[in-house]
Amino acid sequence: MSTPIVLQKVIFPSSSDPDVAPLYVDPDEWTQIVTPGHAGRRGTAPAESTVQPMRLTHHNVTPMLDGRRGLKPGLDKRISLGTYFNAFPASYWRRWTTLTGVRLSISTTGPGDLIVYRSNARGVIQVVDSAHVEADGTVVFDLGFEYFIDGGWYWFDLVSRGEDFALTSAEWQAPPSDAPVAPERTLTIAITTLNRTGYCLELLATIATDPDVLASLDQILVVDQGTDKIRQHPRYAEVDSALGGRLRVIDQVNAGGSGGFSRGMLETVAAGTSDYVMLLDDDVVAEPESIRRALAFARLCTDPTIVGGHMFDMFDKTKLHAFAESIDTWNFMWGPITPSRHDFTASNLRQTTWLHQRNDVAYNGWWMSLIPIEIIREIGLSLPVFIKWDDAEFSLRASEHGYSTVSLPGAAVWHVSWVDKDDSRDWQAFYHARNRLVAALLHSPHAKGGRLTLSNLASDVRHLLTMDYYTVKLRQLAYESVMAGPDSLHGELTTRLPAIRAIAGNYPESALIKDLNRFGRFPMTNLVGSDEPRPSGRQLYSFLIKNFVRHGLRKPHAQSAVRPDTHLPRTAPWWTVPSLDSVAITNAEGSGVTWHIRDRAMFRSLLWSSLTQNLRFRRRWGSLSELYRSRAHDLTSLDSWTSTLGLDSHATATAPAVSDADSPTESIRE
Repeated sequence: MSTPIVLQKVIFPSSSDPDVAPLYVDPDEWTQIVTPGHAGRRGTAPAESTVQPMRLTHHNVTPMLDGRRGLKPGLDKRISLGTYFNAFPASYWRRWTTLTGVRLSISTTGPGDLIVYRSNARGVIQVVDSAHVEADGTVVFDLGFEYFIDGGWYWFDLVSRGEDFALTSAEWQAPPSDAPVAPERTLTIAITTLNRTGYCLELLATIATDPDVLASLDQILVVDQGTDKIRQHPRYAEVDSALGGRLRVIDQVNAGGSGGFSRGMLETVAAGTSDYVMLLDDDVVAEPESIRRALAFARLCTDPTIVGGHMFDMFDKTKLHAFAESIDTWNFMWGPITPSRHDFTASNLRQTTWLHQRNDVAYNGWWMSLIPIEIIREIGLSLPVFIKWDDAEFSLRASEHGYSTVSLPGAAVWHVSWVDKDDSRDWQAFYHARNRLVAALLHSPHAKGGRLTLSNLASDVRHLLTMDYYTVKLRQLAYESVMAGPDSLHGELTTRLPAIRAIAGNYPESALIKDLNRFGRFPMTNLVGSDEPRPSGRQLYSFLIKNFVRHGLRKPHAQSAVRPDTHLPRTAPWWTVPSLDSVAITNAEGSGVTWHIRDRAMFRSLLWSSLTQNLRFRRRWGSLSELYRSRAHDLTSLDSWTSTLGLDSHATATAPAVSDADSPTESIRE
C-alpha cells in the first residue's frame, strides 16, 4: 500500500505560546456563521458586529494539548477544529490543483463523536458526515470537491463521551483515486537578512524542529547583507548543526530585499537541485507546517504557480494582517481586497463570512512566497529596485506570462506589521514613489498610466501642506530617476541609499526627536481638528487656494524655527496641520516626534517642481513605458544580476562571497 500524500496535518501550538491558540483550536462557544436571527446548536449566535472577544488562555486551552498533534477535550466537551490552521480550504485545492477531493484521516482513543462540516462561499454551514468511535483506531472520511467553485472549507469537531477520549493525530490527505502521486519535488529556502541576527537564527531554529520540512529541503540560503554577521553569533554553530548541513550563508553588499532575494533565486537556479525556492523575511516567526503545506500545494498545482502565505501580526498574534492583496490599476496602488487586521479571538473562522469566499490575488508579499524555478528561468529575477514593489511586480510579470499567484489559507507567518510605521514619509519614500512608477510603466493597462500621475501630484501637495519637505524632495528625486531611464537601476542598488541619507540633514522634519524637554514647555493638542471634517468638493478647492497662498506667500511667525507651537498626536487629521507654522508630530510607532517648520521658499520651489514633473511624466508616459518594457528582460535576467553582484556566470553556485565592507546598515524591513 502506497504512503498517502499528506496535504495538511492537524497541528497545535506549543504550550509556551498560548496566545496563538485560537488559530488552531476552538472550544464550542459559537458554532455557526453569524447571520441575523440565525440559531446555532446552542442558541442564537451574537451579531458579528457585537461579538465579544473570547481569548483562549494558557489556563483553559493548553492543558488539552498533547504535543503538536494530540488533544484531549475532557469529559462531555466539544472542540471544533474549524480554525485557520486546521480547517481545510477546499475551494483553493479545487481551483488550483489536480485533486478532485480530499481524504480526512482521524486517529483517536476512547469513546467520542467525530462530526465533519463544510461551508460554501456564502458562509452557509452543513454537516457532511459523522462517526461514533468507542475504541482506539482511525476513521477515514472521503470528501469530494463538487460544491467549492467559489469558496468553502471542510473541518471537523470532536465530542468526548468519556474521560479518556483523545485525538492522537489527524491529517488531510490526497485521495487514492487521484493517483499517480505527486512528484517529490524539492525546495530551497532563501532568506535575506540585514542586522537581524537574533530573529534570523530563531527562524532557522524553528525550521530545524520539523523533520518533514527538513526532508523536503535541499538547502537554506541566508544572504547576509549586514554588518552584524550571522556566522559570528554564538548560536550559529548550534543552529547549523540542527539543520544537518543544509545551511549556506552568503555575505553580500546591501542590495536591498530585491538584491538579496534575487541572489537566493540565482543561487537556487545555479545549483540545479531544487524545483522551488521559498523566499522568507528574516524577521518572521514561522509555523513550520506552513512551509510543508505550501510545498504540497505547489507540487499538485495544475500549472506552475507562485504559492504565498498570509501574514499575522507578530505582536498581536491573532490579528490576520494580510490575507489577499491586489493592485488598483487605475491608480496603480497595492492594497488588500479583504478586511485587514481581522481578529480571530473576536470572530472565529466559522463566524466570519468573508473568509469562506475564495480570493484570487494579484501578488503575495515576500514575507513568505514559494516560486517554481521554471517561472524564474522564463521571466527572470526580481526587478532591481532595492525595496518596495519587487514582490508585486514579480507576480504581475508572471501573470503576463500565464502564471498565477495563490495566497494559501493555512500557510502563514507572523511578521512585524506596519500599523506602527509610516515609511512613506522617511528615506523609503524614494523607493515607494520610484518603484510604483516603474511597475506601472511596465504593467499598467491604462493610457498615460490612468490616474497615477494625478495621484502622485495629490500626494506631493498633501506632504507639502504638512511640511514634509524631505518626503517631497525624495519623491521628486524618484521622478527624475525614472525619467532618466531604466539603465541606472542596477547601478543604484548600492549608491542611492547613501545619497538619500546624505541630504536628510537639510530637512529638520527628517530627524526623530525623542527628548521633548529640549523645547521647554509647549502645549500638546490632543484633539485638534478631531471634529473638523475632511475637506471635499468645493470646500477642497477653497482649502487648497487658502493654504497655497498661506504657505507660499505669508511669512511664518518669528518663533517658528525656535520651538513648535504645539504637539500633535499621530491620530490628528492631516488637514489640521496646514494652519500651523511649526508643529511637533508624534511618529507612527510613538517613539518620538518630528518637527515640521513652514518654509515659504521651499514650498514654492517644491510645488512648482512637482507640478512640472508630473505634467512632464504624463506627456512622456507612452515613450517611457515603451522604453521600460523593451528593457524589462535585461533588467531582470540572470545574467544582469550575476554581473551586478560581481559573480562568475559560469560558477555562480560556488562563487566567492561579495565583500560587504561598504554595506549601508539601514533596515530593509518592509
